[in-house]
Parts: sequence; structure tokens; C-alpha cells
Amino acid sequence: MDVFARAFAVVIGEEGGWSAERADPGNWTGGAVGSGALRGTKFGISAAAYPTLDIAALTLAEAQAIYRRDYWDRVRGDELPPPLALLVFDAAVNNGVGRAARWLQLAAGAAPDGVIGPVTLAAVAARAGEGDALCAEFLARRMDFMATLPTWRSFGLGWARRLCALPYRSMTFFEGGSNG
Repeated sequence: MDVFARAFAVVIGEEGGWSAERADPGNWTGGAVGSGALRGTKFGISAAAYPTLDIAALTLAEAQAIYRRDYWDRVRGDELPPPLALLVFDAAVNNGVGRAARWLQLAAGAAPDGVIGPVTLAAVAARAGEGDALCAEFLARRMDFMATLPTWRSFGLGWARRLCALPYRSMTFFEGGSNG
């Protein structure tokens, strides 16, 4: 199984199945409760992010293709050390590609422009042998952001569990337990 497939298996396990909870703004095509149509969320793919998609009919294979195209490829997951790729991919799915890219850039010492390109990849490569520190700095920046969200009071414990489990998954999920 390739690195993307393994990372997808971890992330999809956090994202869950079908939900059409009326109180969740992500379930509405307009991105706000009562705005647009209530189409729900499935496999972490929301009506707010994909308003024209038939969410209820979405298959796991279709979700995987969306995750690869819209998240993995945009964070250049194939070019990152596998454990770090998992962390950045999970953040892109949960917090947005631009934020995930900026957190990686800040952790690696690159200018935070929100797009992972050659300069960011070179900064990550320059930190070879410092995988633990790079991963920890990335996760600390993500946790710091999430803890400031107004919804932290309601969802923070679950998000903290997700973030705290990721380093263990990143080290043990990939062959050899390499930490980038």
C-alpha cells in the first residue's frame, strides 16, 4: 500500500460516515445553518465545501479521489517524509490546505505563503534528521490555532485526542517507524 493510501486510511477513520445534523453548518450547501440545501457530510466531505456533490451517494472510492486531488496533492504529500505527510494531510483535511501549508512552512523555517513549493520542500529537506522536532512544531502550531477557535469549548477534547494520537500513528503506521 502506498503512503497516500495508508494516510487516507488514518484520516478517513477520523472523519466518519454520513451525517445530516441540521445544527452543523458544514452540512448545508451555503455553509451556514439554514443556508442552501441540507445535503450533509460523508467521509468528511461536506455540502459546504462541495455544494453540487450528491453527498449521500458518495462512495468511499470517490471520497478517496477527492482527498488525493484536493488535499494530498495540494500539500505535496508524495514529496514529504511519510510521517510528516500524514500530519500535514490530516491538517489540510481538517483545517484547510492553506493553513496546513503555513504551519509546515513556519515549522520548517520557510516564509509562510500557504503554498507548498520548492522553497518549502527545501526547508523541510534541510531539517532532515530533525523529524521529531519538525513534527512537534507543526502539531504545536496546529493545536495553538485550534484552541483559539470559538468551538474549542464544545469540540476541543475530541480535536485534542485526534491531534495527540497523530504522532503515534505517524511513527508506527509507516514502515520502519521512521519519523522523517
